[in-house]
Amino acid sequence: MKNTSNLNHLAVLDQDSKGRLITEDTSRTRSEFQRDRDRIIHSSAFRRLKHKTQVFVSHEGDHYRTRLTHSLEVAQIARSISRYFNLNETHTETLALAHDIGHPPFGHAGEDTLKILMSKNDGFDHNDQAIRIVHTLEKKYFDFDGLNLTWETLEGLVKHNGPLLKVLPLSIKSLNAEFDLRLEEFSSLEAQIAAIADDIAYNNHDIDDGLRAGFFNYDDLRELPLVGEVISSFPKNFYHFDIPRINNEITRKSTALMIDDVINTIEQNISSLRPENCVDIRNAKQQIVIFSEQMSNKVEIIRSFLVERMYQHNKVKEMSANANVVVLFLFNLLLTDQQVCTAEGLESLISDNNHHRTVCDFIAGMTDNFAQSMYNKYS
Repeated sequence: MKNTSNLNHLAVLDQDSKGRLITEDTSRTRSEFQRDRDRIIHSSAFRRLKHKTQVFVSHEGDHYRTRLTHSLEVAQIARSISRYFNLNETHTETLALAHDIGHPPFGHAGEDTLKILMSKNDGFDHNDQAIRIVHTLEKKYFDFDGLNLTWETLEGLVKHNGPLLKVLPLSIKSLNAEFDLRLEEFSSLEAQIAAIADDIAYNNHDIDDGLRAGFFNYDDLRELPLVGEVISSFPKNFYHFDIPRINNEITRKSTALMIDDVINTIEQNISSLRPENCVDIRNAKQQIVIFSEQMSNKVEIIRSFLVERMYQHNKVKEMSANANVVVLFLFNLLLTDQQVCTAEGLESLISDNNHHRTVCDFIAGMTDNFAQSMYNKYS
């Protein structure tokens, strides 16, 4: 087990963990948060991220990001920031790797369709689905369903974007009733870092993917803050380099600038608030891990550009329209056709009392490839 005595006084410490809902023996070789990380990595839901859409479906090309490669990039950024402050890097990595495991096939288009289909049956939300996966749906252990993660990891997954003060989604509400996650408080620094690493990663790698797809060019990016500033710093003959090399220089330098800004803002907030431990972080009246106001404005402009030029591009809209058709068809098929369920070995979808939720869970767990293949088979 790693010695955590030298970690920052604001870090989440393994020895102070509130434990697991179901008590287990400790490990001689791994800390509790290392075990959490490994359980995420070895989960079926995590493996399936390699064939789940980030923006582009997998058959569009091998070099576009998937949910898996996105999660790995988020983890790398989150670990870098966590390491700078000598926080619990393993805990940060766990939360970063797990943050997207609740996403259904076809990205946000698939989620939007499931939200509509489940609107009268407790709804659908990918964050809530992540909790459902780690607490219930993974079936890997003799002694319990789910992954039986530590309180701190569950808390970080639930509250990485801040306290939950409104109506609670189904699975989060159920888990909180069993294992009080103090939903009115902020999360740890590690969880907040994992959340902002997500923003940093997708804003930058979507620029790369958009360039690869030909949705915009370098001259278009010159008009943007931050990214345009990076391009303006390049030598005049940079067009002589191959495109992957240019794109990498843009994204790595823009990413570094965002990380530096976050680090500076964390330092300022900690200096101002003077928290003494991770409890003070949770009880703070504000999110500590944020962009500066100036950087936040730049990021928002970049995000707006990506919405207009990439997410609303006709090619992406076509993929979204196909996703809607596939998910809607499969949902209705599995909900009503017992012969198909039997033929596919899915009798459990028929026998379950909560039929809509069971079908939703099954579809949400599909990869893009499997969903499309099943649609092609029965449509």
